[in-house]
Amino acid sequence: MAEITTIARPYAQAVFKLASAAQALDKWSDTLALLALITTDPEMQRVIDNPRLTSEQLVGLYIDIGGEALDEEAGNLLRVLAENGRLPVLPEIYRLYHAAKSEAEGAIQAELITAYPATEAQKAQVLEALKQRFGRAVELDCKTDPALMGGAVIRAGDQVIDGSVRGKLDKLAAVLSH
Repeated sequence: MAEITTIARPYAQAVFKLASAAQALDKWSDTLALLALITTDPEMQRVIDNPRLTSEQLVGLYIDIGGEALDEEAGNLLRVLAENGRLPVLPEIYRLYHAAKSEAEGAIQAELITAYPATEAQKAQVLEALKQRFGRAVELDCKTDPALMGGAVIRAGDQVIDGSVRGKLDKLAAVLSH
């Protein structure tokens, strides 16, 4: 994960700088969200990994799928990524861009990961607690991960709050092994 983030960061920063200068933060957010969605499709992942396809063919495929939602600047980004074999990092570029956009808008991006889907009341409670803790607006992204067994993990900025059963078992195992 750290390697993907390291690879994606300069691209996300460049797009954010371009979008800020053009006052097009929302437009680029939508564009990157679409590109990330296309990239995460299992069939598209197989196509990206196909060594027989040229970078231009891959870019053409993205543009065909994205249609009018992808402008010339998006095509240029796709060309740079394809030529450098970086198309698989598009979801991480989007995540980093969205975090930078939220930061610029005075909000912080947070992720709530639970073993089972969180109720609206639970989401609201976590959202309010994070707003109080950070003193600014919070954008909450909710995911489920059955491997947690129970409880939740919250990631906000550089902070991680692990209240999951899996996390507690891992801590107990570490204590017992020493």
